[in-house]
Amino acid sequence: MSVERAPVDEQASIEDLGRELGERIARTPEYERFEDTREAVQRDEEVQAKIDEFERLRAEFMQARQTGQATNADLNHVQDAQDELHSMPVMSEFLDAQDELTATLEMVNEAISDPLAVDFGGEAGGCCQD
Repeated sequence: MSVERAPVDEQASIEDLGRELGERIARTPEYERFEDTREAVQRDEEVQAKIDEFERLRAEFMQARQTGQATNADLNHVQDAQDELHSMPVMSEFLDAQDELTATLEMVNEAISDPLAVDFGGEAGGCCQD
């Protein structure tokens, strides 16, 4: 399938459509929920402390892994910290909202990609991908 290129004078129109799409996505319930829950995570001191703890443990594990000193117990400790973080109600709500927004954006990607015969989000910028 061949897709004709838009004349140069239509380029601005295509860019305008892109901006309009972004604005409309920003007004969806999924995006609004994502933003609300993201802000709640940022405001919650307990969640922020747990994020800091998880990031510290993960960084320590990655360093130990690079030097060959990481153990399964270390990995389990990092996974337990992540599970604790994700089970916090504010964080859990954020992760659910993030998943919901991702699903919505994947549907938008499919709608854009269908007439192009290309996975717009995954391959449009690449060269020679299989």
